[in-house]
Amino acid sequence: MSPTPHVGQTLGEFVAASHWAGISPALRHEGRRSILNHIGCALGVARDPAVTTALKVMRVTAGPATSTVFGQGVKLDAMSAAFVNCIAGNLLDYDDTHLQTVIHPTAPVAPAALALAEQRGLSGAQVLHAFLLGAEVECRIGNAVSPGHYARGWHITSTCGGFGSAVATARLLGLDAAQTWHAIGIAASQSAGLVENLPSAAKNVGMGNAARNGMLAAFLAEQGYQAAPAALEGPLGWARAMGDTPNLAAITEGLGSRWEIARNTYKPYPAGIVFHAVIDACLALRERLGVPPEAIASVDVAGDQLLLDRGDRVVRTERDARVSIHHSAALGFVRGRAGVAEFELPAVADPALAAFRAKVTARLDAGLPRGAATVTARLADGRVASLTVTAPIGSSDNPMSDAALEAKFLDNAGLGGFTDRAPAMLQAIRGLEQASDLSGLMSLLA
Repeated sequence: MSPTPHVGQTLGEFVAASHWAGISPALRHEGRRSILNHIGCALGVARDPAVTTALKVMRVTAGPATSTVFGQGVKLDAMSAAFVNCIAGNLLDYDDTHLQTVIHPTAPVAPAALALAEQRGLSGAQVLHAFLLGAEVECRIGNAVSPGHYARGWHITSTCGGFGSAVATARLLGLDAAQTWHAIGIAASQSAGLVENLPSAAKNVGMGNAARNGMLAAFLAEQGYQAAPAALEGPLGWARAMGDTPNLAAITEGLGSRWEIARNTYKPYPAGIVFHAVIDACLALRERLGVPPEAIASVDVAGDQLLLDRGDRVVRTERDARVSIHHSAALGFVRGRAGVAEFELPAVADPALAAFRAKVTARLDAGLPRGAATVTARLADGRVASLTVTAPIGSSDNPMSDAALEAKFLDNAGLGGFTDRAPAMLQAIRGLEQASDLSGLMSLLA
């Protein structure tokens, strides 16, 4: 009997053997949706100091300029461009989410694939293929260590994102199965990012490094660097060092036939995905009750442990607001909307929102699934109204339509100052699969 192959070996063989013809039209379409959403989110924050500062820092050490930094009018080397574009795509927590792991799949992977493809003149279909493979590996590795990995304090998008970037880069470089296996193993030693740092700019660094370090791992593997065979699953390997006993079957079972990236979800609100049910419920109750916010005496929000761990916090900054149960509820009842402006500093400092946040309490309901919430509003006149949302807008059971996702892209492009070019950008992304190279799209994004 032959020994069970190492996990990285199985993944390397899967990536190297994959054929574009075997990727279904539905999966290709999901890849385009993911990349559209990512680029829109990045354009929306093109003028944000977090993005321009990252660009300033990377320009000091960047190599030959080959790859476009979205919306900045400059190019950097591929790894530096991927670093900045990853930060931009994830900055507002407006990007896509794989709900089972709460990984944001696209931000660490698409920037690497796009930057390298632009540098080397590769096609749009090659980008889509590499992205789908990288995101798949990223989410499957995340499945193996969830939820303990996140509970221990590891920011799972940053840690697992490096694997996705490494795989996408390896695929575009044409690495064989063994080299791809080594790229994954090398990426394991570059994996970092802390939940404690999520309310700070240190989160951005972890995200940017996921894209950049994954590329580095693949480049090193291409030149002959090797990793331990069991770098992922060994007794002292990544999965056991950074979590509980891993569920290794979650990485390899159904590989190539059941796609995790097909379960990707997109956000109508620029906040953590677990807060969307809270916002939906509060918006619906606001409409049902038809009373001013002053008429509401208290609001009770119930959800699973992740909702409480992420969102039961004091709101001091815009980063706090994007991961706050209390702010999400206040927006639903006070403003009746939850767009980008509602999570920025003027909204954080709004006395009406601050007063309403103080009325909100959060509690655990272990019977609710991840991503669900029950909101109960108690009015000053004694009336009580309650609503449970298990499938918020944008979830896999209530997905955003193509039209809604494209409208979100156009809105984000407008926020960044790219209204005039946005329709052409949208058309270029729609036609990504047919593009012989990325020059047309990147000239628009520059």
